[in-house]
Amino acid sequence: MTRFDPSFLWGAATSGYQIEGAVTEDGRTPSIWDTFSATPGKILGGDTGAVAADHYHRYPEDIALMSQLGLRAYRFSLAWPRIQPDGRGPANPKGLDFYRRLTDTLLEHGIQPWPTLYHWDLPQPLEDKGGWPARDTAERFAEYASLAYEALGDRIPAWTTLNEPWCSAFLGYATGRHAPGRREPAAAVRAAHHLLLGHGLAAEAMPDARVGITLNLTHVTPRSNDPADLDAARRIDGMQNRLFLDPLLRAAYPEDVLDDLGDITGTDHIRPGDLKTIAAPLDFLGINYYAPMLVAHSTEPTPSAYVGSPFVDIADGGRPKTAMGWEIDEHGLHDLLLRLRADYPEVPLYVTENGAAFDEAIHDTARIAYLDGHLRACARAITQGVPLKGYFVWSLLDNFEWSYGYSQRFGIVHVDYPTQRRTPKDSARWYAAVIERGGL
Repeated sequence: MTRFDPSFLWGAATSGYQIEGAVTEDGRTPSIWDTFSATPGKILGGDTGAVAADHYHRYPEDIALMSQLGLRAYRFSLAWPRIQPDGRGPANPKGLDFYRRLTDTLLEHGIQPWPTLYHWDLPQPLEDKGGWPARDTAERFAEYASLAYEALGDRIPAWTTLNEPWCSAFLGYATGRHAPGRREPAAAVRAAHHLLLGHGLAAEAMPDARVGITLNLTHVTPRSNDPADLDAARRIDGMQNRLFLDPLLRAAYPEDVLDDLGDITGTDHIRPGDLKTIAAPLDFLGINYYAPMLVAHSTEPTPSAYVGSPFVDIADGGRPKTAMGWEIDEHGLHDLLLRLRADYPEVPLYVTENGAAFDEAIHDTARIAYLDGHLRACARAITQGVPLKGYFVWSLLDNFEWSYGYSQRFGIVHVDYPTQRRTPKDSARWYAAVIERGGL
């Protein structure tokens, strides 16, 4: 029996655009994902998040289901254009009222609400004025954070500022695979900095809150000990992990990464005092982990999200894969957790997303095996001194999977989209049993 401490926080995670729907109701205005989804050819099957899992209307049913599963916490995101439709100015009362109702209902069921302020749905008017590559967006984000905190701060135990700023910056502005669909490497680097600055400014705007940030981190290894492969792994680890961890936890960007990026963007966008703001003490760090990365040198330049590193190849490690084509390796999560403990100042850690898509409907044995392996990796890390305090499975519900539309199912609860019927999968019942007994 592998047991977790009784205080370990068991939860599930979602995000607003992926499940809420109701994109034009009660004063909500378009986000960059509404615009991107409406652009032909951007989303598989022409799907959009207009209805998604209809959580906006069905949240009482969904929370009752969470309660049945024994969840202790629910990680969700607030939709910025629902709360502040123009990305600036006063709050939209109806938008705040929805999140008040959601939060109060969670608390009535004994479930901790864990909101994320930003899960990629930038109000379109702010993108029209430059988006995250523009410094003003960080200021606007702090204003929005203040509005949300004023309305909900008395009932929220923990706030996450940003979800996966790497994706927002580099998939949104370098490759164009995500909204807003721009392919401007220099703008992507500036966006990464302004996202981190927005985090720091938002923390200042919520002075009495328990505040953290969630990063999508991974365990990076070189394919061989060849110096070219070692340098390729250094570059990818720098862009994926250290570009965000170092300013947050060390108040400095890694010098080697700045050197890699120097010819692309320079450092003029980093102003005096920015790093002090970014490195405000974290109350917790969220980790989203899905797969490892095996990295090799490439003899041919390949455009990618890893700006400044064109001669890099993400190699196949020969492991089993999920339906997304992501390699399954729970040891990567274990090694990542140990690396954070060894290399950075101690901060409470939470696995804020971990899960997988598989081509199984209700009887999802592959997902159970995936979750079991990764939770055992968490338990091993805890016994080795890692301050891991909780785990949120991704995801509670099948949902809109960004550029993949509705083709990939990550939920432990099946959603029949035509009828919106919810059916717990075998993995949901398995997870409920893990929570009930506090271990595996």
